[in-house]
Amino acid sequence: MWLESKNIHSNRPLKKLDQKRYGSFRILKNIGQEAFQLELPKEWITRDVFNKDLLTRCREQQFKGQYMELAPPPTIINEEEEYEVEEVQKYRKQERETQNLVHWKGYGDEHDQWITGTGLPHAKEAIEDY
Repeated sequence: MWLESKNIHSNRPLKKLDQKRYGSFRILKNIGQEAFQLELPKEWITRDVFNKDLLTRCREQQFKGQYMELAPPPTIINEEEEYEVEEVQKYRKQERETQNLVHWKGYGDEHDQWITGTGLPHAKEAIEDY
């Protein structure tokens, strides 16, 4: 299902620059007659139950160019998952720490995360570029 972005706040500076809908998400269960529980990414800090009016059924893609590529799997180094930073989009001070809003390479905006500077030891160039 596609989830309309009506009540979702993103990091984009203007609403008109934001995505119209997010997804596609799998329905976990039907709650009542009007609501559905969706399987959302772990990074999303929001409830996972939405009214049916905010959901749109996904259609099968008709043309080859319409298929969305899957996000690349993480690199495994010393039995730990590592992801590549594409860019740092913002920074903020949070309780004596500097946090960076990181956009991961190969992933959509819904996977962006606030990470402390110490949590990005291999991304010094991306932080300096910002």
